[in-house]
Amino acid sequence: MQHHRKNRKFGRRKNQRVALLRSLARSLVLEEGITTTIAKAKELRPYMEKLVSAGKEGSLAGRRRVAVSLGDRSEATKKLCSELAERFAKRSGGYTRIIRLGRVGKRALESARIEFLK
Repeated sequence: MQHHRKNRKFGRRKNQRVALLRSLARSLVLEEGITTTIAKAKELRPYMEKLVSAGKEGSLAGRRRVAVSLGDRSEATKKLCSELAERFAKRSGGYTRIIRLGRVGKRALESARIEFLK
């Protein structure tokens, strides 16, 4: 039974899951919208909400937390802490949206687009 286990495993070990989330988060920050599976998009959403909230703090600790979570990529950290933090300054949550695309192409999994709100 999986009581109180809220995270998905994606058939990967922990270090692979962390790397997957980091790369998805980095791509989302740099491109402001990515297409992935519905399960990955649903797992990425709370991860990004916490990162944007940390970036909005404006403190050095929040900036470092963002940098570590994005894998120490300076361009992604700068964009999240400056551009996206300014855009969502008056918003207290709900920075992303998930749009279901259905089955795309020959893939059996349903696709979704996760993007930042404008």
